Amino acid sequence: MSLKPTVQLENVTKIIGKKTIIDNISFDIYPGEVFGFLGPNGAGKTTTIRMLVGLIKPTSGKIHICGFDVRKQFVQAMQRLGSIVENPELYKYLSGRDNLQMFARMLPDVDEERIQEVIDLVDLTARIDDQVRTYSLGMRQRLGIAQALLGRPDVLILDEPTNGLDPMGIKDLRTFIRKLVDDTGLSVLVSSHILSEIELLADRVAIMSHGKIVKVGSVSDLVGALSSGVDWRVSDSIRALAILQESPYVQAAELYDDHTIHTLMDESKTSNLNEALMKAGIEVWTIERKVQTLEDLFISLTGGDHIV
Repeated sequence: MSLKPTVQLENVTKIIGKKTIIDNISFDIYPGEVFGFLGPNGAGKTTTIRMLVGLIKPTSGKIHICGFDVRKQFVQAMQRLGSIVENPELYKYLSGRDNLQMFARMLPDVDEERIQEVIDLVDLTARIDDQVRTYSLGMRQRLGIAQALLGRPDVLILDEPTNGLDPMGIKDLRTFIRKLVDDTGLSVLVSSHILSEIELLADRVAIMSHGKIVKVGSVSDLVGALSSGVDWRVSDSIRALAILQESPYVQAAELYDDHTIHTLMDESKTSNLNEALMKAGIEVWTIERKVQTLEDLFISLTGGDHIV
């Protein structure tokens, strides 16, 4: 990209005690993009976010926010950054406007005009003078984002913003984040455990596993580079799984249910594998090609570890 990155991680490592939590990771985020951040349990995703927002320091490596070194130019870097790590901290018995006014007192050059700007930006004008305790979870998330935007940041970090939302709330938040980026040119990093939502929302993704970045790229490019997905419905799934896993044509294979195996494989070799299964005395009932998704990519890169 020709644009200068707003976020740069260069060879960042975090060691706690004798354990390497983050192992030499690097990636960039650019203006006007939604960057999805994914990782299985224990991958180091939360630790990385905490280093980005200045809550903990890296052991080595560099983090820059809009060109400012987070370690050496902390104040300038944090002035360009807004974040919600875990849940937004709000006073529920105050109105939304009162919450924003209290937070604005801690920031330089945030007046009533700016407060109204962010209220309009997050589409809370109709309810902003109601008590926060009457807000839905989705409205509280948007108020938290308004709070994070008060200081006019160039970068917004949202840690699991869809937690606790119902499907309609998730869809609304996704639409809101996309519009926010398109209207403002913000860089937004979104961590999530819902792969399908990141696939719909993000321009690019980084996938972490065991403290390392295993893949960075656009969703379309990463998914497009996958081998084809083929589902095999067979009479003996245990024996069939062993045969498929040993094949050089199969990138990954896992049991889907008692009789179905999901594979990522060279689709042109389907007939060869079908013949191998039949020679082993296994009945092949159906063979179905599957459309590839970000979840397939995640499974192939992490071995199917659970995501957080």
